[in-house]
Amino acid sequence: MLSSNFFPLLLLLSFAQNLHSLTSPSDITALKAFKSSIKPNTIPSYSCLASWDFSFDPCSLPHRTHFICGLTCNSDSTRVIALVLDPVGYSAPLTPFLSTLTELIHIDFSDNSFYGPIPSSFSSLTKLETLTLRFNSLSGSIPPSLTKLTSLKTLDISHNTLTGSLPNTMSSLTNLRLLDLSFNKLTSGLPKLPSNLFELSLRSNSLTGTLSLYSFKGLNNLAVVELSDNMLTGVLKGWFLLLPSLQQIDLANNSFTRVEIWKPKGSYSNLVSVDLGFNKIDGSLPVDLAVFPSLSSITLRYNKFQGPIPWQYSNKVSLRRIFLDGNYLNGKVPDGFFSKNAEISGSFGNNCLQSCPVSSELCLPSQKPSSICQQVYGKRSNTIDSRT
Repeated sequence: MLSSNFFPLLLLLSFAQNLHSLTSPSDITALKAFKSSIKPNTIPSYSCLASWDFSFDPCSLPHRTHFICGLTCNSDSTRVIALVLDPVGYSAPLTPFLSTLTELIHIDFSDNSFYGPIPSSFSSLTKLETLTLRFNSLSGSIPPSLTKLTSLKTLDISHNTLTGSLPNTMSSLTNLRLLDLSFNKLTSGLPKLPSNLFELSLRSNSLTGTLSLYSFKGLNNLAVVELSDNMLTGVLKGWFLLLPSLQQIDLANNSFTRVEIWKPKGSYSNLVSVDLGFNKIDGSLPVDLAVFPSLSSITLRYNKFQGPIPWQYSNKVSLRRIFLDGNYLNGKVPDGFFSKNAEISGSFGNNCLQSCPVSSELCLPSQKPSSICQQVYGKRSNTIDSRT
């Protein structure tokens, strides 16, 4: 049974703790300025920011009724090291006062309604490892000063309305592993990229130009490249698919006109998925794609490819998905795609193929009308009518 003196003692300890502020005064000032910048009608009563009551010390424990979430302090309860807000729709500009929280390691304000530019003063957060601002309404360009955050490992500002080009000094982010700036309005080409990058995602922007070796040289850890829905052009060079750690490539919905495939040396390749759909690539299908030992998904749909489907594709044991629809392929589909042991999904439809079995889902939708195929190949083309 607890002593009758126990609860008064707890109250005394709590009172004594609140008499002496643990948190750095500069951090408290920054937190107050941050909360006061948020529009009051966007702070629900149940939210993290609603629990920030500055009559109590932010870093004091336990957080039972005040500062119950949204911030984390270091082990000696003197500095704020993380701000991770709940996604309830907080609305405000990003106040430069946040840059005085110089011990911050993590910032995550995702899925809210922050707007305006990213303060260039964030460059003073030299210990920052994670900056996640996705799904907000941030605008303006990416401050070049952000590239001074050399401890940064994750930079995710996707799903905003950022404009302009990527800073030319991106390569100075030598610890960056994930860069996601998808669904913005960024323009121009890619600069030299950070050497330790693992995942690059810039989908749905307005990037232009070609993919240059200068941007990707030395990226030996790069595994995922997502650059779909941009305005990239020119030739996809053979070196690109041979980046040593590359596993997934999505370059769909651009304006590439040709693709070069260099054979990997022996079984030296981790490439699993290639999506080059909805470009302007012509010529024959690249036979050497079948040489990549781990490749399981090929998407070359809605380009301008002509000629037959290489039989090497049908013999590829690792292949599970293949989309070749919307081209001008002709000839007969290799029998290997329709064997009892084949477990392949995809489509060969909307081409000029001969006798693609209507019983196979791979042959859907139907082939192009003969009149279109004859314009490409002449009257002797081996095609079937779309009604067959």
